[in-house]
Amino acid sequence: MNQLDNLAFDAAHLWHPYSSVMNPPLLHEVVSADGVYLTLKDGRRVIDGMSSWWSTIHGYNHPRLNQAAKDQIDKMAHVMFGGLTHDPAVSLARRLIDMTDESLQYVFLADSGSISVEVAIKMALQYWIAQDVTDKHTLLTVRSGYHGDTFGAMAVCDPINGMHSKFSGVLPKHIFAAAPTCRDDADWQDSDIAEVRSILEKQHQQIAAVIIEPLVQGAGGMRFYCPRYLRELRKLCDQYGVLLIFDEIATGFGRTGSLFAYEEAGVVPDILCVGKALTAGYMTLAATICNQTVADGIAADGQGVLMHGPTFMGNPLACRVACESLDLLQSYDWQASVKTIESQLKQQLSPLAEHEIVKEVRVKGAIGVVELTITLDEHMCWLPKFIVDQGVWIRPFRHMIYIMPPYIISKAELQVLTQAIGNMVEAIANAEQKTLVTD
Repeated sequence: MNQLDNLAFDAAHLWHPYSSVMNPPLLHEVVSADGVYLTLKDGRRVIDGMSSWWSTIHGYNHPRLNQAAKDQIDKMAHVMFGGLTHDPAVSLARRLIDMTDESLQYVFLADSGSISVEVAIKMALQYWIAQDVTDKHTLLTVRSGYHGDTFGAMAVCDPINGMHSKFSGVLPKHIFAAAPTCRDDADWQDSDIAEVRSILEKQHQQIAAVIIEPLVQGAGGMRFYCPRYLRELRKLCDQYGVLLIFDEIATGFGRTGSLFAYEEAGVVPDILCVGKALTAGYMTLAATICNQTVADGIAADGQGVLMHGPTFMGNPLACRVACESLDLLQSYDWQASVKTIESQLKQQLSPLAEHEIVKEVRVKGAIGVVELTITLDEHMCWLPKFIVDQGVWIRPFRHMIYIMPPYIISKAELQVLTQAIGNMVEAIANAEQKTLVTD
């Protein structure tokens, strides 16, 4: 089949993320990928600024990761994890325990980021159920958060401005506080956490756990906040006997500048969710890691059986690639790479803050965000083609243009991305002006 056949069939039959089959999105067919480049069917090569939704931290087609997958597939691609085990899963658990805080000792290997959040929520609820504390069945979180697309995860996403408001009538009801606003510890105001403190003081007997994305709220708005918020939150959870869950699916494995975002705050959660970059984008895999307190609490009923067990849990192929990805990450100075990316993003994106349609520019680690004063919905009919014509792949959403490039990106390649963002801002502003004139 030729490209037209593929695109036509796709448009007629395939659902893409957050899209309609009645009004299918404009698509570009990818035929191969290497380094930071995607090669399209028409022969063009575009620089991927999204790391395939933040996962391909080492770039595409990496020889070490390729070889790990090839070596493992000749042994076994999959075997059930129920009643069996294997070296790739054990080796990955060893690495995760070594990389995270010494208190985090128990690893559940999940299928995806959403499932790791489901498991974390289940751990927290089962912790209290096993101890016959039946009133603690609610979670506390903050607005502007995003934790996944499955029902448990959707229930702790922002209920109003999030992507899942259509399901509000059928989702479990949890408690939401204002999102943190402090950007720097030097600007800390106690009022920033006052609502959370008040809720915990009044309702801690019903709250099983607090779940939050540390330092960076991802798909809920690409918002950054200060480390002190997490320190104060940890104190409150300890004070009121509430578990603390950190969702580091987006931030884990170096994206913010530290290996895990919680390290910058100097606090540790009871339960940690990781994913995305875990396999460097080679296949789906995530993990939920908990401490002794949680494990003991779940075992308080005399059984300790965590009620979750996906078919592809601990998939050997995914685990082996994840092991190699983590080894690869620790084989070079990734921190210097992220710091270099951060410095260049600040230098090249900051001038856009002066543009009339730009509300704010913010950078943290290998994350660059340009927030606009307008939404992009009406521009998505032409913007995707415009982006690819710039020689890049960027996927804006709502009123946000952002990039999270692979750590291996060169300065010249990153400059192509930042220049493309500047061109996008100008093109959107011109389109807005034309609309005003027409109206």
